[in-house]
Amino acid sequence: MDMEKILIVGGSSGMGLALAGRCLEEGANVIIAGRGEAKLSAARDELGRPGTLETAVVDISREDEVAALFGRIGRLDHIVSTAAAIEGAYRLLPEIELSAAQRVVESKFYGPLLLAKHGAPKLPPTGSLTFVSGIAAYRPAARGSVVAAVNAALEGLVRALAVELAPIRVNAVSPGWVDTPIWAFVAGEKKDETLAAMAKRLPAGRVGQPQDIADAIGFLIRNGFTTGETLHVEGGHRLV
Repeated sequence: MDMEKILIVGGSSGMGLALAGRCLEEGANVIIAGRGEAKLSAARDELGRPGTLETAVVDISREDEVAALFGRIGRLDHIVSTAAAIEGAYRLLPEIELSAAQRVVESKFYGPLLLAKHGAPKLPPTGSLTFVSGIAAYRPAARGSVVAAVNAALEGLVRALAVELAPIRVNAVSPGWVDTPIWAFVAGEKKDETLAAMAKRLPAGRVGQPQDIADAIGFLIRNGFTTGETLHVEGGHRLV
C-alpha cells in the first residue's frame, strides 16, 4: 500500500478505524470519511500521522455530497466503505419503523452504489472498491430482517459491479460478530453477555475484533486476482 491513496468511509470507528491504522502503517495516504465531524476529529487525533491522513465529512446517501467529495479529493487507488446506520433497525416486524429501515438501505446499499458511480472514474484499472456486508445475510434471526436483506442485496450489487466496472475490482467482506461500537444498538446493556455467549458457540472460540476485518479488507485491496467475491470472516459462524 506504499504511497497509495485510499478512501475509507466509516473510518472514524470500529473496522474502518482499524483499517485506517493498518493502511497508514503500510505507507498509504488515507482519507477517512463519515457524517460526524467530531468523531472524525477524534479518530484523526488517535491515528496521528497528519502528513498522510485527511478527513472528510460526507453523507454517502446524498448524491450531491458524494459527487462533491470525489471532486475535492481527485485521484484514488482504492475505495472502502464500512458504513452502517443500523440504529433502530433491529426490531421485530410489528415494531419496525420504515425510517429506520430506510437508513440501513441508504448507508449499506445506496451509499456503496453512489461511491461506485462517482468513485470508479477516479480509480486506475488496478484499483478496487470494497464494501462490508455481514453474517445476517446467511444466518438471519428474529429482529434482523432488514439487515439480512440489505446485506444480501449489497453482495448482489458487488457481483454486478465487478462485471460492469472491470478491470476495477469490486468485493465484499462479510464479517460475523465483531466487537465494535455498533453492538450498543444491537444488544444494549447485554452486549458483553451476548458476545460471550456467541464466542462459546463459534469454532474459532471467540468473536471477531476490528483488526480481523481490517486484515481481510487489506487482502482484497492487495490481491489483483480477486473480484466479485464475498470474503467470509466470521469464525465459522455459518457452520453452527
